[in-house]
Amino acid sequence: MLQLALQRNGRQALSDREIAQKAPYELELEAGKKYAWCRCGRSKAQPLCDGAHSVTDLRPLVFTAEETGTKWMCGCKHTKDEPFCDGSHSQL
Repeated sequence: MLQLALQRNGRQALSDREIAQKAPYELELEAGKKYAWCRCGRSKAQPLCDGAHSVTDLRPLVFTAEETGTKWMCGCKHTKDEPFCDGSHSQL
């Protein structure tokens, strides 16, 4: 559930991230390539950012893949191991 905390500079500041799904996303990563993981949960290109955060104070996590292979990316946006799933969705 999306909770609005306040407004700053015409943008909504979010106290909670929107849960995109209560399960991880399987994603093939390529070593050396940059990715932008969606933190706000609003992206239509989950688990990656599509710029939907522009109305919030949240920003994506930009990272470079260290190795090529399949990774499980967080879908609930509550992981303690951003951007990877740590099973937090099972507690929601």
